[in-house]
Amino acid sequence: MKFGKEFASQMVPEWEKAYMDYNYLKKLLKEVERFKQINKRPAAHARLKRVQTLYRAFSGLTHFARQDHPVTSPESAMESQPILVNSVEENGHAGYETMFLMLGEQGAEYELVYFRRLDDEFNKVNQFYRSKVEEVMTEATSLNKQMDALIAFRVKVENPQCLFGSPAEMTSISADHATSSLATTPSSPRASKRVYLDPIDQEGESISTRGESAEPSKGEQVKEIQITSHSIREERPNSIKGTRPPPLQILDQVKLNNTVGTPRSTIKGFLNPQSTELNFTRENLKMAEQKLKQAFVEFYHKLHLLKSCSFLNILAFSKIMKKYDKITSRNASKSYLKMVDESYLGSSNKVNRLVERVESAFIKHFSNSNRSKGMNMLRPKAKKERHRVTFSIGFFAGCSAALIVSLILIIRTRHLLYFKKEGAQYMENMFPLYSLLGFIVLHMLMYAGNIYFWRRYRVNYSFIFGLKPGTELGYREVLSLGFGAAVFALASVLAILDLQMDSKTQDYKSITDLLPLGLLVLLIVISLNILYHSSRFFFLICLFHCLCAPLYKVTLPDFLLADQLTSQVQALRSLEFYICYYGWGDYKHRQNTCNKNAIYNTFYFIVAVVPYWSRLLQCLRRLFEEQDRIQGYNGLKYFSTIVAVSVRTAYSLDKGMSWRIVAWVSSAIAAITSTYRDLVIDWGLLQKHA
Repeated sequence: MKFGKEFASQMVPEWEKAYMDYNYLKKLLKEVERFKQINKRPAAHARLKRVQTLYRAFSGLTHFARQDHPVTSPESAMESQPILVNSVEENGHAGYETMFLMLGEQGAEYELVYFRRLDDEFNKVNQFYRSKVEEVMTEATSLNKQMDALIAFRVKVENPQCLFGSPAEMTSISADHATSSLATTPSSPRASKRVYLDPIDQEGESISTRGESAEPSKGEQVKEIQITSHSIREERPNSIKGTRPPPLQILDQVKLNNTVGTPRSTIKGFLNPQSTELNFTRENLKMAEQKLKQAFVEFYHKLHLLKSCSFLNILAFSKIMKKYDKITSRNASKSYLKMVDESYLGSSNKVNRLVERVESAFIKHFSNSNRSKGMNMLRPKAKKERHRVTFSIGFFAGCSAALIVSLILIIRTRHLLYFKKEGAQYMENMFPLYSLLGFIVLHMLMYAGNIYFWRRYRVNYSFIFGLKPGTELGYREVLSLGFGAAVFALASVLAILDLQMDSKTQDYKSITDLLPLGLLVLLIVISLNILYHSSRFFFLICLFHCLCAPLYKVTLPDFLLADQLTSQVQALRSLEFYICYYGWGDYKHRQNTCNKNAIYNTFYFIVAVVPYWSRLLQCLRRLFEEQDRIQGYNGLKYFSTIVAVSVRTAYSLDKGMSWRIVAWVSSAIAAITSTYRDLVIDWGLLQKHA
């Protein structure tokens, strides 16, 4: 694979514009190369130069070449260099500017354009990397505060008196540490008495041994530190082991955010919004540790992406400069790459040090000092693609195509749809039952397509949806499940048709009609640890949150599922037919009496409105919590859709002119509102700064 394609494939999609435009610089070099080839002089004297070497004086066999390089003056070195790179400052930001020294040569304007664009690209990358490093340093400071709060919370819950003594002593020690000054020299008696309570950071350096103002000479300082640390090791009690209690006063400023919550906590928070009491329980401690662990994992992942961004850009600059040297037969890459190495992009070591500190802190606090376990959580291994999954996709897809063809041939050869009574009865009963399975299969195939494009463009959908790393389904697994469900559904249809036509199996009608219900239970509701149990359980939890929309905090998986259910109204009505057909016992007689039932007709309205009602309640909750007016406008869209769906459903049951006019008006309003919201607000089609 060429470097350009590899470079594009390893880019972070969110930072794509911040990478070096390798293809454009390569295009500029092609223009330089094209000009060089057009104006290339014929090599007429090449043989003459080779022949002239035969007439030089013989150097001899015993005279060896000197190993030391000839000394060149700075003036001659400056003259041999085709470029000169200077540091400049523009708009308050440090940058670099390349001066091309070969302007007198033919075609120098092409190379001058190349170096100007090269400088622009490098300054863009360098400034982006500097801003991202400052951003991760700010996030690291925030994580420091979170860790201090977690450790204080852990001390408050577990109350390790064996380490620090009584709670009163622990609090007083924490206060002494918070108010203590670092101006005392390590050799003083007060310092030697207090040092064992100071924090020992992860690099093995005590706070009290760091550099201070008005110190003695460096040699005396090192001697004093060694003596003091030796006395500390002798005087430190065995029960303390180099630890200090965290300041518990930080807990006064801590608030535990519950992202999911329960209906009870939602109602309690609505009735008493000022209640910010922090309960020091092991459940809250476990939840806080889990959230902070996830924050560390994502921060570590971001640091690695930043390292990859720096490495790829430096490698791209090296590749493009070597390509320039090859085309122009110059030696400009040495001085330019030296500038790249000395710049912030090539010389900053903050990210590497942050990676080391994050690893050591995570291993210590979240994996019980087990390095292999901690590194597996920080850097989870990619899932291995199994050949049996690929084989099952092809097998089930082929079986589905064969069963569809055979179903069409059986219906045509046996003339099943030409018998008015039997054909109408079959379509009235069987089509709603199996159409639900068809909707499920179609939804799974579309979801597999989404996962394929998410992975192709490296969207971290497992983190976005809050899935546990390693348990998310790939598009191959979803395709295998979809085609497998299609095979079982089509096979059950053929089995029912075959049993219906055979006189010996007429008595088993009620049993064969239970096949669609069994397939539905097998796909979704079965609780055995088979067929990706964790993913099905996650789906059922999100579905339950959608049904109880205002009582649970709105998360991305919940409102995404509710938004998808708004386009599956017909599938939900098929599910209602399942309940009626099997609940009322119609499957025993193969007769459909649901349309004559008033309860069924009432729920025919409710089922069509439930997805839009769920989204409306989710928007209202987000409007209440986030105070975002956009959520209110979004709720109006779903409210207009609820009115339109209800009126259209009433018109389908009672064909009247008044219902028809109201249905047309409400549908037009809902269509205009939804289209404007989707195109302008969500997609930003007509917005200037979208």
